[in-house]
Amino acid sequence: MTARSIRILIVEDHPIVRRGLRETLADAFPRASFGEASDASSAMEFCRKEHWDIITLDIKIPGRDGFSLLNDFRRMRPSPRVLVVSAFPVNEYAIRAIKCGAAGYLGKSQAPDELVTAVNRILQGGKYVTSEIAEQLAVALSRDTDSKPHDGLSDREMQVLRLVASGKSSKSIAAELDLSEKTVATYRSRITGKTGITTSVGLTRYALQHGLA
Repeated sequence: MTARSIRILIVEDHPIVRRGLRETLADAFPRASFGEASDASSAMEFCRKEHWDIITLDIKIPGRDGFSLLNDFRRMRPSPRVLVVSAFPVNEYAIRAIKCGAAGYLGKSQAPDELVTAVNRILQGGKYVTSEIAEQLAVALSRDTDSKPHDGLSDREMQVLRLVASGKSSKSIAAELDLSEKTVATYRSRITGKTGITTSVGLTRYALQHGLA
């Protein structure tokens, strides 16, 4: 495989952002072929039908949590290399994305040249992280015994926590995630058990303090 023949799947629900990503990468890799997915279902369908050398993935994608998609991509054989391109804060989400198998994390506020740099590095078998993320990874590794309560949450539990912190009711969360209210209540109970926080106000405050919302 050469850079000229790479296959790139862009998973992003905003058409303007998708177009920007594609145009930037098409300029850098003129003979690359592209696929575009606007939700989790179409992203998985693309991956079931064809192999992609690299996937750019937004964490907030309709249908499912981006972290659960990362886990599914990691289980594929061969597994595609994934660059997360997100507007979510680096301080929590980048580390979680890398731990879930992402080959890199890039903020949407970065310059287009950084996108090309990230894709090149990942295609060469490396990982792309900014100096800020690298520093946080080093700190995280040195503090393995000093874990936070939310470190023990599953991807779905983390997703429910973020939705609770955004002010959504259990009914709204159930509708958005295509779950029953009873299942949402089960996730809420697990979150409470792992964090020790029983109220929505408390969970919201916790999420904001730790950059999860």
